[in-house]
Amino acid sequence: MPSLHRRQFLQRTALGTGGLMLGFPAIVRGQNLNSRINVACIGVGGKGSSDVDDAAKCGGQIVGLCDVDSRFLDKKAGRHPEAKKFADYRKMLEEMKDSIDAVVISGPDHMHGPAAMMAMNMGKHIYCQKPLTQTVFEARELRRVASEKKLATQMGNQGSAGDGLRRAVEVIQAGVIGKPLELHVWSNRPVWKQGMDRPAGESPVPAHLDWDLWLGPAAPRPYVEGAYHDFAWRGWTEFGTGALGDMACHTVNMPFRALKLGYPTVVECEMASRIYSESYPLTSRIRFEFPERDGLPPLKFWWYDGSPKSEFMPLRPYPNIVKDVVAMNGKLPESGCLIIGDKGILFSPDDYGGQFFIQLQGEKTFTKGDDHEAAKAVPVTIPRSPGHNQEWFDMMKNGTPAYSNFDIAGYLTEIILLGCIALRVGEGVRMEWDGPGMKSPNCPQAEQFVKRNNRAGW
Repeated sequence: MPSLHRRQFLQRTALGTGGLMLGFPAIVRGQNLNSRINVACIGVGGKGSSDVDDAAKCGGQIVGLCDVDSRFLDKKAGRHPEAKKFADYRKMLEEMKDSIDAVVISGPDHMHGPAAMMAMNMGKHIYCQKPLTQTVFEARELRRVASEKKLATQMGNQGSAGDGLRRAVEVIQAGVIGKPLELHVWSNRPVWKQGMDRPAGESPVPAHLDWDLWLGPAAPRPYVEGAYHDFAWRGWTEFGTGALGDMACHTVNMPFRALKLGYPTVVECEMASRIYSESYPLTSRIRFEFPERDGLPPLKFWWYDGSPKSEFMPLRPYPNIVKDVVAMNGKLPESGCLIIGDKGILFSPDDYGGQFFIQLQGEKTFTKGDDHEAAKAVPVTIPRSPGHNQEWFDMMKNGTPAYSNFDIAGYLTEIILLGCIALRVGEGVRMEWDGPGMKSPNCPQAEQFVKRNNRAGW
């Protein structure tokens, strides 16, 4: 781990933002703390729209807006008329590099890594939507550059700022449910089309869209109306990361921190609906195996995805594993996180880990986490958040690490993307994993999915 020693990582995931200063970022050295931060935004439709607004609410001066779709660009520019407009983020960064302090990145997954790397190499602070990158290599590189340049960074998994998530981490690490042995997380995604072949034919590219810029680092392919843009890209291996990449940065965020997961030693797609060469399956079950770490026993983590509204029944934990969850809710919630310890279990029905319930051995029902007697005695050790976006601005101004800065978010993203690699190497392939080396000792076919070959110019 070139930029972050394993023990440092475990300490940071355990302690959160308290008691740790990464060094004042560059902006503090060059500006008065009360001056406004100039922000450029890449991808301003969909979630990008609210990301622009959130940066402005935190006191950022929006100086640049970039989107390959002029409909989204013009609409957002109407609210920020002082900002310069661009279709190509490369031109925006080159032209405005001396007047930009920070960059918000909210485009499709395949654009995150290239855009963030270009901006970070210019010394710009970064807020990037989840998943942080589309490949393991990109996640590792962003962590490295952020550390070397002492940049203020934050990934857009907003649940990190929630009191409930931080409390769950405190409770688990205090040993309330004992030593964790198993983790089960399931999601109701995908809610978009996937599990299919590439569509045939070609459609005229609409006047409002620059298709070549939308493709970015990806290999050229014909534009097909409704197949990729907008918000139809998540299920394609060339552009998105499927249900796992979309939601695990949220749903696995709390247990990732609480259980100090580190790198797995084995990842395997145990079962899936039909796997296509260019899109993720409709449903899958993936197993991650983690070794002993920081005094905790080996742990197995199962990920399950699939929409209950799909024509294909989604994979879920075995009934005996979730029987108490079903008893509490009357049915299995569409998504959830269940941590099984040797003294009890913790269940969170919230995609962001915002609430949790505890059932210790001998107890017949779950109790809300804040109300359980065993949890009441656990002290508060993780500072509470002033707001997810505000954390990023605070990090730029005074160096206080954001809770999902790239040292942490890059690591989480790497682990999650290993599941995407397991899906692509095939069902039933037990992929051993060398985390620091970013390779599989027994599965050479995994190498092609660790790093992408970007198109020339990207």
